[in-house]
Amino acid sequence: MQDVDIKTREGTMDAKLFHPDGHGQGLGQGPGVILLTDAMGSRPVFEAMARRLAKAGYVVLLPNVYYREGRAPFLNMHGSFADEAFRKHILGLIATLTPERVMMDAAAELDFLSAQPEVKGQRVGVVGYCMSGAIAVHMAAGFPDRIAAAASFHGGRLATDAPESPHLVVGKVKGELYFGHADQDGSMPAEAIARLEAALKQAGVKAQSELYAGARHGFAVEGMAAYDKDASERHWSKLLELFGRTLQA
Repeated sequence: MQDVDIKTREGTMDAKLFHPDGHGQGLGQGPGVILLTDAMGSRPVFEAMARRLAKAGYVVLLPNVYYREGRAPFLNMHGSFADEAFRKHILGLIATLTPERVMMDAAAELDFLSAQPEVKGQRVGVVGYCMSGAIAVHMAAGFPDRIAAAASFHGGRLATDAPESPHLVVGKVKGELYFGHADQDGSMPAEAIARLEAALKQAGVKAQSELYAGARHGFAVEGMAAYDKDASERHWSKLLELFGRTLQA
Protein backbone atom coordinates (compact mmCIF):
# COMPACT_ATOMS: atom_id res chain seq x y z
CA MET A 1 0.00 0.00 0.00
CA GLN A 2 1.17 3.48 -0.89
CA ASP A 3 -0.13 6.79 0.42
CA VAL A 4 -0.56 9.11 -2.55
CA ASP A 5 -1.74 12.67 -3.14
CA ILE A 6 -3.75 13.61 -6.22
CA LYS A 7 -4.06 17.23 -7.29
CA THR A 8 -7.54 18.46 -8.19
CA ARG A 9 -8.87 21.90 -9.07
CA GLU A 10 -10.07 22.27 -5.49
CA GLY A 11 -7.15 20.91 -3.50
CA THR A 12 -5.22 17.73 -2.83
CA MET A 13 -7.02 14.42 -2.63
CA ASP A 14 -5.34 11.96 -0.29
CA ALA A 15 -5.67 8.36 -1.38
CA LYS A 16 -4.15 4.93 -1.03
CA LEU A 17 -2.84 2.80 -3.88
CA PHE A 18 -2.67 -0.99 -3.76
CA HIS A 19 -0.79 -3.27 -6.18
CA PRO A 20 -0.92 -6.99 -6.92
CA ASP A 21 1.90 -9.14 -5.63
CA GLY A 22 4.92 -8.57 -7.84
CA HIS A 23 6.41 -11.94 -6.79
CA GLY A 24 9.71 -10.34 -5.87
CA GLN A 25 9.85 -8.29 -9.07
CA GLY A 26 8.75 -4.96 -7.56
CA LEU A 27 5.22 -3.63 -7.78
CA GLY A 28 2.78 -5.96 -9.51
CA GLN A 29 0.89 -4.90 -12.61
CA GLY A 30 -2.79 -5.17 -13.44
CA PRO A 31 -5.85 -3.32 -14.69
CA GLY A 32 -6.87 -0.24 -12.73
CA VAL A 33 -9.82 -0.14 -10.33
CA ILE A 34 -11.26 2.74 -8.32
CA LEU A 35 -12.81 1.64 -5.03
CA LEU A 36 -15.25 4.20 -3.62
CA THR A 37 -16.21 4.11 0.03
CA ASP A 38 -19.64 4.24 1.58
CA ALA A 39 -20.88 7.31 3.45
CA MET A 40 -18.59 6.62 6.40
CA GLY A 41 -15.51 7.33 4.32
CA SER A 42 -12.04 5.81 4.16
CA ARG A 43 -11.21 3.40 6.98
CA PRO A 44 -9.42 0.08 7.56
CA VAL A 45 -12.27 -2.13 6.30
CA PHE A 46 -12.06 -0.49 2.88
CA GLU A 47 -8.29 -0.86 2.90
CA ALA A 48 -8.86 -4.58 3.47
CA MET A 49 -11.31 -4.64 0.57
CA ALA A 50 -8.76 -2.89 -1.65
CA ARG A 51 -6.15 -5.47 -0.68
CA ARG A 52 -8.52 -8.26 -1.65
CA LEU A 53 -9.01 -6.68 -5.08
CA ALA A 54 -5.26 -6.19 -5.45
CA LYS A 55 -4.66 -9.82 -4.55
CA ALA A 56 -7.04 -10.70 -7.39
CA GLY A 57 -4.74 -8.88 -9.81
CA TYR A 58 -5.79 -5.22 -9.86
CA VAL A 59 -4.08 -1.92 -9.17
CA VAL A 60 -6.60 -0.34 -6.78
CA LEU A 61 -7.05 3.33 -5.95
CA LEU A 62 -8.90 4.09 -2.71
CA PRO A 63 -9.60 7.84 -2.65
CA ASN A 64 -10.72 9.93 0.30
CA VAL A 65 -13.95 11.21 -1.22
CA TYR A 66 -14.25 13.84 1.52
CA TYR A 67 -10.74 15.29 1.03
CA ARG A 68 -12.09 18.84 0.92
CA GLU A 69 -13.01 18.43 4.59
CA GLY A 70 -9.57 17.12 5.58
CA ARG A 71 -7.33 14.11 5.28
CA ALA A 72 -8.58 10.66 6.20
CA PRO A 73 -9.32 9.12 8.60
CA PHE A 74 -11.92 11.42 10.12
CA LEU A 75 -13.09 11.50 13.69
CA ASN A 76 -16.78 11.12 14.55
CA MET A 77 -17.44 8.64 11.72
CA HIS A 78 -18.79 5.91 13.96
CA GLY A 79 -22.38 5.98 15.07
CA SER A 80 -25.97 5.19 14.21
CA PHE A 81 -28.27 6.92 11.75
CA ALA A 82 -30.87 6.65 14.49
CA ASP A 83 -28.89 9.39 16.24
CA GLU A 84 -30.01 12.70 14.74
CA ALA A 85 -26.69 14.50 15.29
CA PHE A 86 -24.71 11.70 13.68
CA ARG A 87 -27.14 11.48 10.77
CA LYS A 88 -26.88 15.22 10.14
CA HIS A 89 -23.08 15.00 10.27
CA ILE A 90 -22.89 12.25 7.64
CA LEU A 91 -25.58 13.75 5.41
CA GLY A 92 -23.70 17.04 5.55
CA LEU A 93 -20.57 15.32 4.27
CA ILE A 94 -22.50 13.60 1.48
CA ALA A 95 -23.99 16.96 0.47
CA THR A 96 -20.51 18.29 -0.28
CA LEU A 97 -20.25 15.79 -3.16
CA THR A 98 -22.10 17.80 -5.79
CA PRO A 99 -22.39 16.39 -9.33
CA GLU A 100 -19.76 18.86 -10.53
CA ARG A 101 -17.33 17.84 -7.81
CA VAL A 102 -17.94 14.15 -8.47
CA MET A 103 -16.96 14.59 -12.13
CA MET A 104 -13.97 16.76 -11.24
CA ASP A 105 -12.67 14.17 -8.80
CA ALA A 106 -13.35 11.31 -11.20
CA ALA A 107 -11.24 12.99 -13.88
CA ALA A 108 -8.36 13.42 -11.42
CA GLU A 109 -8.59 9.80 -10.28
CA LEU A 110 -8.67 8.47 -13.84
CA ASP A 111 -5.74 10.65 -14.90
CA PHE A 112 -3.75 9.48 -11.88
CA LEU A 113 -4.33 5.81 -12.67
CA SER A 114 -3.52 6.27 -16.36
CA ALA A 115 -0.15 7.74 -15.35
CA GLN A 116 0.82 4.71 -13.26
CA PRO A 117 3.21 2.41 -15.16
CA GLU A 118 1.83 -0.63 -13.32
CA VAL A 119 -1.69 -0.09 -14.67
CA LYS A 120 -2.41 -2.26 -17.70
CA GLY A 121 -4.97 -1.24 -20.29
CA GLN A 122 -6.65 2.05 -21.07
CA ARG A 123 -9.97 1.43 -19.31
CA VAL A 124 -10.64 0.89 -15.62
CA GLY A 125 -13.33 -0.45 -13.32
CA VAL A 126 -15.22 1.39 -10.58
CA VAL A 127 -17.14 0.02 -7.63
CA GLY A 128 -19.23 1.95 -5.14
CA TYR A 129 -21.15 1.19 -1.97
CA CYS A 130 -24.10 2.98 -0.40
CA MET A 131 -24.01 6.61 -1.60
CA SER A 132 -21.05 5.93 -3.90
CA GLY A 133 -23.04 3.45 -5.98
CA ALA A 134 -24.59 6.50 -7.62
CA ILE A 135 -21.13 8.04 -8.06
CA ALA A 136 -19.92 4.91 -9.85
CA VAL A 137 -22.82 5.14 -12.31
CA HIS A 138 -22.23 8.83 -12.97
CA MET A 139 -18.53 8.15 -13.54
CA ALA A 140 -19.32 5.43 -16.09
CA ALA A 141 -21.69 7.81 -17.86
CA GLY A 142 -19.36 10.80 -17.68
CA PHE A 143 -16.29 8.92 -18.91
CA PRO A 144 -17.73 6.19 -21.16
CA ASP A 145 -14.51 5.63 -23.08
CA ARG A 146 -12.39 5.27 -19.95
CA ILE A 147 -14.55 3.08 -17.71
CA ALA A 148 -15.16 -0.48 -18.81
CA ALA A 149 -17.29 -1.53 -15.85
CA ALA A 150 -19.03 -0.02 -12.85
CA ALA A 151 -20.70 -1.78 -9.96
CA SER A 152 -23.03 -0.56 -7.21
CA PHE A 153 -23.72 -2.54 -4.05
CA HIS A 154 -26.59 -1.52 -1.79
CA GLY A 155 -26.51 1.78 -3.65
CA GLY A 156 -29.16 4.25 -2.62
CA ARG A 157 -31.29 6.72 -4.57
CA LEU A 158 -30.38 5.31 -7.97
CA ALA A 159 -33.78 6.13 -9.51
CA THR A 160 -35.52 9.21 -8.16
CA ASP A 161 -37.28 12.31 -9.46
CA ALA A 162 -34.13 14.40 -8.97
CA PRO A 163 -32.59 15.83 -12.15
CA GLU A 164 -29.27 14.21 -11.26
CA SER A 165 -30.76 10.75 -10.67
CA PRO A 166 -28.35 8.06 -11.93
CA HIS A 167 -31.01 6.22 -13.91
CA LEU A 168 -31.29 9.22 -16.22
CA VAL A 169 -27.69 8.92 -17.47
CA VAL A 170 -27.32 5.16 -18.05
CA GLY A 171 -27.82 5.68 -21.79
CA LYS A 172 -24.39 7.34 -21.91
CA VAL A 173 -22.61 4.30 -20.53
CA LYS A 174 -20.54 2.19 -22.93
CA GLY A 175 -19.18 -0.23 -20.34
CA GLU A 176 -21.00 -2.86 -18.33
CA LEU A 177 -23.00 -2.12 -15.18
CA TYR A 178 -23.83 -4.32 -12.20
CA PHE A 179 -26.25 -3.56 -9.38
CA GLY A 180 -26.52 -5.64 -6.21
CA HIS A 181 -29.57 -4.45 -4.26
CA ALA A 182 -30.49 -5.24 -0.68
CA ASP A 183 -34.14 -6.20 -0.53
CA GLN A 184 -34.44 -4.45 2.84
CA ASP A 185 -33.21 -1.00 1.87
CA GLY A 186 -35.29 2.09 2.35
CA SER A 187 -32.96 4.08 0.11
CA MET A 188 -33.69 1.77 -2.84
CA PRO A 189 -37.20 0.28 -2.52
CA ALA A 190 -38.74 -2.15 -5.00
CA GLU A 191 -40.36 0.58 -7.08
CA ALA A 192 -37.02 2.37 -7.48
CA ILE A 193 -35.34 -0.88 -8.54
CA ALA A 194 -38.06 -1.39 -11.15
CA ARG A 195 -37.59 2.17 -12.39
CA LEU A 196 -33.84 1.67 -12.68
CA GLU A 197 -34.25 -1.63 -14.52
CA ALA A 198 -36.71 -0.05 -16.96
CA ALA A 199 -34.18 2.69 -17.70
CA LEU A 200 -31.41 0.14 -18.25
CA LYS A 201 -33.60 -1.85 -20.63
CA GLN A 202 -34.66 1.25 -22.56
CA ALA A 203 -31.05 2.41 -22.86
CA GLY A 204 -29.88 -0.97 -24.11
CA VAL A 205 -26.85 -0.85 -21.84
CA LYS A 206 -25.22 -4.12 -20.85
CA ALA A 207 -26.22 -4.51 -17.21
CA GLN A 208 -27.26 -6.85 -14.44
CA SER A 209 -29.57 -5.86 -11.59
CA GLU A 210 -29.95 -8.44 -8.85
CA LEU A 211 -31.77 -8.57 -5.53
CA TYR A 212 -29.97 -9.99 -2.51
CA ALA A 213 -32.80 -11.61 -0.58
CA GLY A 214 -32.74 -11.03 3.16
CA ALA A 215 -29.93 -8.49 2.91
CA ARG A 216 -30.00 -5.02 4.44
CA HIS A 217 -28.39 -1.75 3.38
CA GLY A 218 -24.68 -2.17 4.10
CA PHE A 219 -24.53 -5.96 3.69
CA ALA A 220 -21.22 -6.00 1.81
CA VAL A 221 -19.06 -4.05 4.28
CA GLU A 222 -17.67 -5.93 7.25
CA GLY A 223 -18.14 -4.10 10.52
CA MET A 224 -21.45 -2.54 9.54
CA ALA A 225 -24.50 -3.56 11.57
CA ALA A 226 -26.10 -4.91 8.39
CA TYR A 227 -23.05 -6.94 7.32
CA ASP A 228 -24.09 -10.32 5.94
CA LYS A 229 -21.22 -12.70 5.27
CA ASP A 230 -23.06 -14.82 2.70
CA ALA A 231 -24.36 -11.77 0.82
CA SER A 232 -20.93 -10.15 1.01
CA GLU A 233 -19.21 -13.19 -0.45
CA ARG A 234 -21.80 -13.22 -3.23
CA HIS A 235 -20.95 -9.58 -3.88
CA TRP A 236 -17.26 -10.44 -4.14
CA SER A 237 -18.01 -13.23 -6.60
CA LYS A 238 -20.12 -10.95 -8.78
CA LEU A 239 -17.61 -8.10 -8.64
CA LEU A 240 -14.64 -10.27 -9.60
CA GLU A 241 -16.67 -11.85 -12.41
CA LEU A 242 -17.55 -8.39 -13.74
CA PHE A 243 -13.99 -7.11 -13.67
CA GLY A 244 -12.68 -10.42 -14.95
CA ARG A 245 -14.71 -10.26 -18.17
CA THR A 246 -14.36 -6.49 -18.76
CA LEU A 247 -10.84 -5.62 -17.62
CA GLN A 248 -8.80 -8.77 -18.20
CA ALA A 249 -9.50 -9.19 -21.90
